[in-house]
Amino acid sequence: MAMIKCPECGRQISDKAPFCPNCGVAIAGKVIRCPQCGEIYFKDQEMCPNCHHLTKLSGTVGNNSRPQETFTPRQPASAPQQPATKQPQTDAGSGRGGATPPPVPPKPKKKNHNALIAAVILAIVLCGVCFYFYNDAKTSKEEEAYEYAMKSDDPLVLQTYLDNYKDAPEAHIDSIQAHLDALKQIDADWTNAVVSGSKQALLDYLTKHPDSEHKAEAQHKIDSIDWAFAANANTMDELQAYLDEHPNGEHVDQANTAIQKLKVKTVQPEEKVMVTASLRHFFQAVNANDEAALQASVAPVMSNFLGKADATKADAAVFLQKIYKDDITGMTWKLGNDAKIDKREVGQDEYEYTVNISATQDIQRTDPTKPKHCTFKIKAKISPDGLISAMSMTQIIQ
Repeated sequence: MAMIKCPECGRQISDKAPFCPNCGVAIAGKVIRCPQCGEIYFKDQEMCPNCHHLTKLSGTVGNNSRPQETFTPRQPASAPQQPATKQPQTDAGSGRGGATPPPVPPKPKKKNHNALIAAVILAIVLCGVCFYFYNDAKTSKEEEAYEYAMKSDDPLVLQTYLDNYKDAPEAHIDSIQAHLDALKQIDADWTNAVVSGSKQALLDYLTKHPDSEHKAEAQHKIDSIDWAFAANANTMDELQAYLDEHPNGEHVDQANTAIQKLKVKTVQPEEKVMVTASLRHFFQAVNANDEAALQASVAPVMSNFLGKADATKADAAVFLQKIYKDDITGMTWKLGNDAKIDKREVGQDEYEYTVNISATQDIQRTDPTKPKHCTFKIKAKISPDGLISAMSMTQIIQ
């Protein structure tokens, strides 16, 4: 085995190779070596492309045989010898005699560049296709990133888009930048509201940014501020105001507990009205000398009534009969404005009230020598249903 030069591409290959591994041209049985200069070339060529040694001619034997010449026969011995001359050969194409012209060397076979051109074109097309799909994928990725950033309220997401897509469409960049600026302004407003610690500043922030990511935190801070104020005041009005403004607030249970404690200890205005009304009904019945109305204003059983324990409605009627004597034609009881009321819990949301109050009695008598004006100190208990359950009266001597 010997190394030869491929007659097509010039690369060094084995003379036993069936084809050139570089250009693919057939080698085995298709090439010969020029006996004159040693050049390797295709055996179907008429001559060596290097030295133009003929490969085949009419009458040659084998691929490497030299071309043979034809001579005329010799003259007889008696005849003077003539120099041997070559017999003219007839031009097969023209029919004319004469010497055979030297063969015209064939033009060197042009290498076929069609495959190379096709490969270049294919490569260009592939590059174009790859660039198209790459550019399309890049555009699609940018569009997805843009839509995600526009829906985000995280400034870091928007800034990342601006950093990664500097060659994005100008409209996209402008929209993202505007969104980012708006988020930064919201953060600045939030910082100012928190630093101020003011309920009004937080309310203003929510009014300006109702959909802010800080909405829940702002509402929490407002709830805490209102509860702190109500808890410090510890009044029915302020505690109820907190519940009215924050029906689902974080301190609803605490507010209700505080209100319950206040109810046990504090007589509310409506309770004071109820207690004084119960006493007023009793004395109005006395003024009218109305036994039925008087009995309707007291409990069926009273723990004490004007010194009698476990008194009944009948005892109240007896009192009315005693108070109106023969010389009394009428009387008017008036309650003072000095009522002092205490309360105690006797059941779930049920209270018994103890009231101390002054009262004056103006009497219309037939006997002018008897007193017509008296002042009493009254202590009474009012049941949860508004009935008098105990009563005592002490006259104040002036």
